[in-house]
Amino acid sequence: MCVVRESGFNLTLLTGLRARLETREACAQRMGLELVLLLVDKPKLASLLERTWHDVDVAMEAAELRPARPKADGRLVRPFDIDAEAEWLDWSEAQTDVDRSLPLHASLPTCEDGEEGLLHLMRWASPGSWEVWEGRAFLYFDVLLGRDVAHVDDLYAESTWSAIREEAGKRTETELVEAVVLDWMQRREALGETLDEHRDPRILPTHEAHVRATGSLSYALSRLSAEGNLVGIVGREHLTATAWGHGAWNLTNLLHDGLPSSE
Repeated sequence: MCVVRESGFNLTLLTGLRARLETREACAQRMGLELVLLLVDKPKLASLLERTWHDVDVAMEAAELRPARPKADGRLVRPFDIDAEAEWLDWSEAQTDVDRSLPLHASLPTCEDGEEGLLHLMRWASPGSWEVWEGRAFLYFDVLLGRDVAHVDDLYAESTWSAIREEAGKRTETELVEAVVLDWMQRREALGETLDEHRDPRILPTHEAHVRATGSLSYALSRLSAEGNLVGIVGREHLTATAWGHGAWNLTNLLHDGLPSSE
């Protein structure tokens, strides 16, 4: 017997009691790509963009900007200072036809891939990011929104994230974590998978990963809601920087129009 689930399951042939259901989550997880919610300190970013390209290169090389960098948030993911400096300097060195005497907000738009440089600066001006496998993001967003997120593109859509921001404040971190774990357990049972950690040694680490990821998502969204100096930039690991961010905070729009004066 064949069963079709348009949002969540591909066309699958069921044989006996054990059905091999291939989910969106499994497809995305095999690719191993990560969805990223990057928290950016707007005043810190604005300050960087006011400096000349040359000044930032020199300051990064000498590690002089580290005291001005936002404090790293231990619940989020952030590159070490030395790694963030190296990322910027490596990219900067490859830009051969640029006026380094200009402020960065004026010189970056003249680069063919100025968005990539801007993304490096955003990572520098960030307390951290929430990062998760796309396959797991489906699970968390389905629970948070109370509906199936049907396609990987929906994970990054502005409408999806507007809804996530609205729904996030309706549950405590503990409530969201419990709802996600319960949903994950029910999905495993529906697939005929065991929940016995002795039979499947991956159960416990997977459970702990869901707890950490869901908790840190709730935490990151809470920071965005409470701290007006922060903005959330959504993107995909290895995705072109032109596709990062929504609306006025899309990186291409930022290069063309500058940082929004107010929100």
